[in-house]
Amino acid sequence: MRLDKYLCEAGYGTRSEVKKLLRSGVVTVNGEKITKPETKIQEGDRVCAAGKEAAFSKVEYWMLHKPAGYISATEDKKLDTVLELLPENARSDLFPVGRLDRDTEGLLLLTNDGKLAHYLLSPKRHVDKTYYARIAGQVEPEHVQAFFEGLDIGDEKKTLPADLHILQSGPESEIEVTIREGRYHQVKRMFEAIGCEVTYLKRLSMGSLKLDESLKCGACRPLTETEIRNLKEETGCWME
Repeated sequence: MRLDKYLCEAGYGTRSEVKKLLRSGVVTVNGEKITKPETKIQEGDRVCAAGKEAAFSKVEYWMLHKPAGYISATEDKKLDTVLELLPENARSDLFPVGRLDRDTEGLLLLTNDGKLAHYLLSPKRHVDKTYYARIAGQVEPEHVQAFFEGLDIGDEKKTLPADLHILQSGPESEIEVTIREGRYHQVKRMFEAIGCEVTYLKRLSMGSLKLDESLKCGACRPLTETEIRNLKEETGCWME
């Protein structure tokens, strides 16, 4: 790995900020002052900046308030991806945990922790995912029971029980719904099954992880230690 990339991932700023730091002469590798950003760093090398060891975490966790217009992928030749919204100093091997449709907003977790991602997405674990939606069509109390009993959305099996809460009912309804699966376009298809259409969809939470409403749409932040610990505890990721 290049020294400038190493320092970026260790949290010392953007690529340009790191180059400025290197030019100042305060960076050493194994005790030797280094100013060239292209210097290769090998496993076991000791990198210091201003006398302090520059260690970086091999695993990162980021909360993104995903805006519409971005796809939940690591790369695409034609469309903007959610990785483009991360800061320069984020690790380059991050990936989105699950998918939000291009027109869907809200909480998206990005990490390079494959084990936790697997646990969160495993069909066996039924991790809750809560969404807010605006609906074209009147959502009635009877639909709450239909969601709880499971709906036929054209797959082999009905959906698992889902919790539907009606916030406003009318020609345009507002709801919150919690599902425990991750089928393709699931929320949209569930409302199609009752004769309605989702016109706006935003994910509010995934398991214990809730969208930080102080994050503007398109902004992101690292997860706190408490958020990481809660996710690992609820999925059993630390127990196996």
